[in-house]
Amino acid sequence: MQRAAGAGSLQLRPLFGGALSAVVPHNLTDVSELREIPDNQEVFAHPHTDQSLIVELLEYQGQVADQDAARYHFEDIAGSNEAREPGAFEVGDVVALPKAEVSLSECSSAWMLKGTQCVSKFNEEARNTVSVHLGLFRLPQFSTDVLITFNDPQSISPDSSSASAAETHGQPWTVEDFRRTLLSLTLHNPGLFG
Repeated sequence: MQRAAGAGSLQLRPLFGGALSAVVPHNLTDVSELREIPDNQEVFAHPHTDQSLIVELLEYQGQVADQDAARYHFEDIAGSNEAREPGAFEVGDVVALPKAEVSLSECSSAWMLKGTQCVSKFNEEARNTVSVHLGLFRLPQFSTDVLITFNDPQSISPDSSSASAAETHGQPWTVEDFRRTLLSLTLHNPGLFG
C-alpha cells in the first residue's frame, strides 16, 4: 500500500477489487479477514479502539432529495442498529461537501452528516453511545448511493463486549482522517456498478 503524501498516518487503499480507492488510516483491520462481509460492503476496524469504517454500495434512493438523502441513510442505519426508539438517535449537522474538493467527480452531490446512536453489539442488552459520521456520494447514473460511515464510540457500557476496547490506549482515528477518506474516494472502474 502507498502512503498518501502529507498524511503520515493514512494510506491509499483499493476498495471493491480496485474499482474504487480512498485514503484510509494505515492502522486498520480488514474485517473480511475475520468474518463474512456482504459483497456491497468493505468493513474496517481500528485495532485498539472500537471504531469502525464502512464503505457501502447501496441502491440509489431517487425518491429522496439530495439534501435529505444522508438523513434517510442515517435513519436506515439506526433501524438496522435497533436504535429507533425516541432518544436512541439524533442527527446533528448535515452539510454538502464542495464538489471542487471531492475526488469522486462522477457524483451528482456529496454530503457529510454527524449524528449519534445508542446501539448494542451482537444483540446485547448493553447499549453504547456512538458518534456516527456519514459521507454520502450520490451516483444516479449508476443507480447507486455510496455511503461511508465512521463509527466512533463515545460511551461504552461496562456490560458491553466492547468494554475491553474502551480501556485500550491506541491512537484513535479522527474526524479529519474520515474527511480525508471522503474527499479522496476515487472511481477507477464503473463496471463495479453493473
